[in-house]
Amino acid sequence: MDESKHNNVHGSNQNLSITEPAREKVHYSNKLRTYTGTHHKRPHVQLRNRSLDDRVIHNNSYGLQEDLSDDEGSHLVSQKIEGIGLAANGSDDSNESPLPEFEGSGGGVGSFKVPARAPLHPARPTYLELRPHPLKETQVGKFLRTIACTETQLWAGQESGVRVWNFSDQYEPGMGIGGRARRGDEDAAPFYESVETSPTLCLMVDYGNELIWSGHKDGKIRSWRMDRANSDDSPFKEGLSWQAHRGPVLSLEISSYGDIWSGFEGGIIKVWPREAVQKSLSLLPEETYLASLLVEKSFVNLRSQVTVNGACNISSSDVKCLLSDHGRAKVWASGSLSFSLWDARTRELLKVYNVDGQIENGVDMPSVPEQAVEDESNIKAVSKSKKEKSQVVEDESNIKSVSKSKKEKSVEDESNVKSVSKSKKEKPVEDESNVKYVSKSKKEKSVEDESNVKSVSKSKKEKSVEDESNVKIVAKSKKEKSQGGNFFQRSCNAILGAAGAVRRVATKGSGAFAEDSRKTEALVLASDGMIWSGCSNGLLVQWDGNGNRLQDFHHHPCAILSLCAHGSLIWVGYVSGMVQVLDLEGNLLADWVAHNGPVIKMSVGGDYVFSLANHGGIRGWTLATPGPIDNILLSERAEKRYLYTRQENFRILVGTWNVGEGKASQEALETWLGSAILDVAIVVIGLQEVEMGAGFLAMSAAKETVGLEGTSSGQWWQDAIGKTLDEGSTFERVGSRQLAGLLIAIWVRKTLRAHVGDLDVAAVACGLGRAIGNKGGVGLRLRVFDRIMCFVNCHFAAHLEAVKRRNADFDHIYRTMAFTRSSNLLNDAAGMLRYLFLTCSLVFSTYLLWLLYSSGLPWILSLSLAAGVSSAAQMLRGTDAAAINPPDEGKPDLAEADMVIFCGDLNYRLFGISYDEARDFVSQRCFEWLREKDQLRAEMKAGKVFQGMREAIIRFPPTYKFEKGKPGLGGYDSGEKKRIPAWCDRVLYRDSRSAPSMECSLECPVAASILQYDACMEVTDSDHKPVRCKFNIEVSRVDRSVRRQEFGKIFQYNGKIRSLLEELRYIPEVAVSTSQIFLKNQETFSLIITNRSRQDSVFFQITCQDQSAINKDEQTSDYHPRGSFCFPRWLEVTPASGMIKSGQDTEILVRQEELCNSEDTADVSKWSEDTREEEVILMINMKASRSMEVRTHQVHLRCSFSANAGFMLSRNSSSRNEGSSHHRSNSTRRNEGSSHHRSNGSRRNEGSSLRSVFQQESASDMKKYE
Repeated sequence: MDESKHNNVHGSNQNLSITEPAREKVHYSNKLRTYTGTHHKRPHVQLRNRSLDDRVIHNNSYGLQEDLSDDEGSHLVSQKIEGIGLAANGSDDSNESPLPEFEGSGGGVGSFKVPARAPLHPARPTYLELRPHPLKETQVGKFLRTIACTETQLWAGQESGVRVWNFSDQYEPGMGIGGRARRGDEDAAPFYESVETSPTLCLMVDYGNELIWSGHKDGKIRSWRMDRANSDDSPFKEGLSWQAHRGPVLSLEISSYGDIWSGFEGGIIKVWPREAVQKSLSLLPEETYLASLLVEKSFVNLRSQVTVNGACNISSSDVKCLLSDHGRAKVWASGSLSFSLWDARTRELLKVYNVDGQIENGVDMPSVPEQAVEDESNIKAVSKSKKEKSQVVEDESNIKSVSKSKKEKSVEDESNVKSVSKSKKEKPVEDESNVKYVSKSKKEKSVEDESNVKSVSKSKKEKSVEDESNVKIVAKSKKEKSQGGNFFQRSCNAILGAAGAVRRVATKGSGAFAEDSRKTEALVLASDGMIWSGCSNGLLVQWDGNGNRLQDFHHHPCAILSLCAHGSLIWVGYVSGMVQVLDLEGNLLADWVAHNGPVIKMSVGGDYVFSLANHGGIRGWTLATPGPIDNILLSERAEKRYLYTRQENFRILVGTWNVGEGKASQEALETWLGSAILDVAIVVIGLQEVEMGAGFLAMSAAKETVGLEGTSSGQWWQDAIGKTLDEGSTFERVGSRQLAGLLIAIWVRKTLRAHVGDLDVAAVACGLGRAIGNKGGVGLRLRVFDRIMCFVNCHFAAHLEAVKRRNADFDHIYRTMAFTRSSNLLNDAAGMLRYLFLTCSLVFSTYLLWLLYSSGLPWILSLSLAAGVSSAAQMLRGTDAAAINPPDEGKPDLAEADMVIFCGDLNYRLFGISYDEARDFVSQRCFEWLREKDQLRAEMKAGKVFQGMREAIIRFPPTYKFEKGKPGLGGYDSGEKKRIPAWCDRVLYRDSRSAPSMECSLECPVAASILQYDACMEVTDSDHKPVRCKFNIEVSRVDRSVRRQEFGKIFQYNGKIRSLLEELRYIPEVAVSTSQIFLKNQETFSLIITNRSRQDSVFFQITCQDQSAINKDEQTSDYHPRGSFCFPRWLEVTPASGMIKSGQDTEILVRQEELCNSEDTADVSKWSEDTREEEVILMINMKASRSMEVRTHQVHLRCSFSANAGFMLSRNSSSRNEGSSHHRSNSTRRNEGSSHHRSNGSRRNEGSSLRSVFQQESASDMKKYE
């Protein structure tokens, strides 16, 4: 939108007064965003002497500057801060104007270009923001971890239960802090929460029972009713629940036959039969315990079924993904690097294969239950404890299994291996060429390596001597062991112990370090029947229904975390926040950055594909994306941006001080900060040289390698400053970061705290080897009114001639400072390896530094060693961060911020001037001439440093170097060196303005000006003077609640959009070959579905609506309502879902299977002597590519079973029950469950109606396609 149009819309007072939402007058944000804090009285502090500056800055309340015109001010709802500088009527109480500023050259290009901002992201489709990005500190214990959608609701699993949004409320305004929503959910659409439970890890939709099933960290599976009437005041309660496992429930899925499949740690898969679940659901509320017990005892452990004598055919890695292939009645279970494919009807293992598609194990089980010994040349198996019965040793190169008797062990390897039987007291002794088992007594010791090593057994009083030529190890007394001489030995032992522990953890389960990047993170079933898997290396793999790998795609280098499919599109969510849309052939159609965090889950519901970011934000993308609707929504919403634009105004105080390893008095802190904080909302303090010294710096570098930071001195300074700020009553400490002697900390006024958060920290060392923290920078990044602000405290290279080094320090900090949140190093094997490296680095460096330092070697050597360790660790952490974070597009983190403030001891000096001349100019207050000699100003003017940044014109004396305790100008260094006074301590900034004349708007969201910039010359606690700089900040932000309302109006009522949506809802006409099917004697019927459209494809799903039994009198009994797929086990429909291209047809095979159990039939004792008939209704649901609209065709199916089948069923059940007590108990429970029927008059009537419809069908339909 051009500037003229901007001005025209911006000046339309009358139009806005009409369209301004009525809720604005009483909106909750008026109270939330208006400060009610009062002035806190401070003791009067004597300001500096007038002779030190050319003007006096009175520390009274400054008025907030309002740069908007009258017209613009009437449009933008300006929320004025009360109690921190404004009168009650909102007018300014001071005529304070911004200070003049100096701007450096070189801005506006490359990394120093101001980030582009707009009311709407031009490269991102317009979205429904169901839940805006909450501040992370507000989500402690409430983080959302997964989502699932029904036709009318969106369910989310969180760390304390579940919550649900109704799609009917998705455009409604937020509930605000005064409503039911807590902090962080003020602008979210209205939702309902459950009672508190253990963290929810997975969700599953069960349409048949109209339930949502949730898996939890405590091992429980819980149910929640769909579309229940929620109360605004009380959280809703769970329904049926049971203890599924001792560990967390990682995944849930419902099969084509209604069984609940659940995945756990260690490769465990449990199946909960539909019959047991339905019987438990039918019990009365007072029978809750009985219902839970019934389901809990009914499970089938699939891992146990495929395990024989400890040998299991499936992987032991965690089952994080389960997928039901309804079209083929199969279930996929995914570990980290392998898959197992199961038959959903019989629950038999069909296939096990790895991520490359290679078969890992056959389905057949070993017939002899003995111990296998493999790889006779390389692997030796030694008998284990009495409790261990079997062990499987595998080798990739050669696997051989030898059967053994129960009492005997095999002797193999005729050429190389010789084994001699041993008694229980014997121990094995191995030699390089041959293995000989020699019987020894308990008192004897082994003698090995005849050529080089000789060990002689000695008595307790004797000392062992080894390695006659070079090494002698002499046992020491207890007192000698306690001395420092054994420190190295203890360090080595600690390292070896840590290495062993890490190795054991890392090698547990399948996969190795090199395979870590190939882990499967997500699975999805596409509408055409193909299965897609997403890997942690960004690879997208396509599989057919039989587990054959077809092809792979690599569209983005980051890890895939979520997949979703609907119609002809596949949606992919990445750890970088990117979302991609592919067609069914894998071609990339569109991509955009959907969130500023990883996209951990996606789900289809209503007219949207909803994406959940790891920070808890939920956004809905229309099913029409990508398409012309996106452009309409973008332009329409941009025109209404003034309806949801809000402007905030507050002040920030930034202070910097090189404290010279000292500690300031409370009086000094009051002088520096006390009177300046009365009208500010945020205080940022940067300190340098909090603590120094070679030993401290070396130890600090070692601690940084394992993520440890902070010292007692740093904590003292934070506490002392907090006391000055009245921390706890007026201000709240938000966070801090320390790197050796560098410390930065931030405090926020409590009245602003609700809008400040998402704090991240960073540190960059610029000392020796870019690893020692005596020089460098520490930074904080946080969101203030949804705008990103960064604060960096720096200490650059010293000395007059080191200008280029100082410039290089800035460039290094600016380009490499990464506000990366701490990664979970211990979550995987590769993380354990990195952690081992860091731990060993710390142990080695600690010992060697102690050794060098105590031996009197030069301190620079100690620092060099620490630098090597620290830089190696930083490089390792950088590699890890690059794998997690989105790829670097050439823009550092600081370049992406809306505002950046640098402060610190920058160490730029005055050049071309002598000590005496500088003193004279200072005493005469000729600061203008001195500024011309300022190195920093000259370098900024040349565009060599702080490119495009601004600094207020300096009007205070140089702050360096002073003698401690000497007040006034006489305190400048008068010693032997006589260092030239200099403005070393500075504050510079960059906001969102690309030009000083720009006004605050959504295109320029942060506009700052400096109201105060001075030094406290009367403070004498250090050789530097503390400096303070007060900013006036204007922030333009979006009222997300109002914007969501406006989006809903556009999407629902815009004529062009409604027309396009109607076109997308068109479902091609199809023809079904028959509406009735009769099967008997395990017959197969071919059902033909034809797509009569010549242009569009159609997608179908076949589900089972209900089932009833027909007796010999043609009366309906035993009515079973069903839903979803949920076929009876005697029925197989293949494929039950898929895609039919235009002008084509597909064949559906409907087969009557042999009765394998009695779960889906009545009691066989009630069967007639001849036949028994079952009747079901098959629902053929047709959908279009980009719509949720459904057109349904019904097919009535009747199957006839002979009485002999029933008796065969009884015999088969008996024979299976004799197999194992576990299966016997499960079968008994299932038989008990099948005897419970929910039958009443209405259900019988429905069954009769179904039968009558069946009888009235014309027989010609059956022969139509013959």
